[in-house]
Amino acid sequence: MGNPLLDVSAVVDKAFLAKYGVKLNNAVLAEEKHMNMYKELAQKSSTSFVPGGATQNSIRIAQWLLQKSKATTFVGGIGKDEFGDKMERLITLEGVNVAYHEDPSAATGSCAVLVVGDERSLVAYLAAAGMYKIEHMRKSETWALAKNMILKSYLAAKVNLYAVEKAQYFYSAGFFLTVSPESLMLVAKHAAATGKTFMMNLSASFVCERFKDPLMAAFPYVDYMFGNEAEAKAFGRVQGWSTTDLGRIALKMAALPKICGTHKRIVVITQGVDPVVVADNGKLLMFPVLSLPKEKLVDTNAAGDAFVGGFMAQLVFGKNLAECIRAGNYAANTVIQHLGCTFPKKPNFSY
Repeated sequence: MGNPLLDVSAVVDKAFLAKYGVKLNNAVLAEEKHMNMYKELAQKSSTSFVPGGATQNSIRIAQWLLQKSKATTFVGGIGKDEFGDKMERLITLEGVNVAYHEDPSAATGSCAVLVVGDERSLVAYLAAAGMYKIEHMRKSETWALAKNMILKSYLAAKVNLYAVEKAQYFYSAGFFLTVSPESLMLVAKHAAATGKTFMMNLSASFVCERFKDPLMAAFPYVDYMFGNEAEAKAFGRVQGWSTTDLGRIALKMAALPKICGTHKRIVVITQGVDPVVVADNGKLLMFPVLSLPKEKLVDTNAAGDAFVGGFMAQLVFGKNLAECIRAGNYAANTVIQHLGCTFPKKPNFSY
């Protein structure tokens, strides 16, 4: 569950960023000063449109690797408009089952993906995605989907949306805390009460800083927490931890209080070309990433989202951490060779 956005992706220069007050390699929510930017991007012939939003990216990648139609489900809010119809059509063709809440009073959300060289900046205009309400999650038909959310057990041969007892895995990016923390907590508590797996992502430094309270309310329910280097350091800073060492931060995050669950919390921190840092049951592990020649690097947008999607696609098979991270690295390595969160029709991944 998360904020579905239509990614409006384009290659720009630093002058374009300066014009709209956007910092390089940063993620922010849109303000009034950014509104004309979307119109300007839409007029560029080179601009591409792809289903996006952090969680929706991850679920698309998981679905792509699983290669089983309707193995995944996504819940979020869109507008009742052309962009919403287009996004639903595109993601459904990829095999993802969607349960969008359509808000006729708002436009479908979008995210400006501004690519400068091999770096990118994100400016998200939530619109309808930011108006998602817990009432939609509580609807009987949605809750049947919600309890089946994100990754249904791959061993369940029949795609039965009401076979909710087979559901085992739930995921939401931290961005959803800016919209409907009540919905996230509803699902998190369900996962804890039924012994299922609940996963989250720190998503952005501002989530750790400006939405500390709802993040910390959800933290005790999190079995797997993902994030990147900048987000982990921001989290540690907000917690008042006197360290910037990623390993120590990951261990301290993993050791925070946890409500039930099947195992102790595992924290997974990515750091670009440097090894993935994992805190697991008091142990610190490091996993190298796949190398990529600089000339093959196209766009780092959605690399972290792709990593999580790959990780989850192996987790449902009960694979160990090394295999989950191998799949995550493969997915991230594939996506950064394309503009936006796009990928070949079929994966070339050895199970």
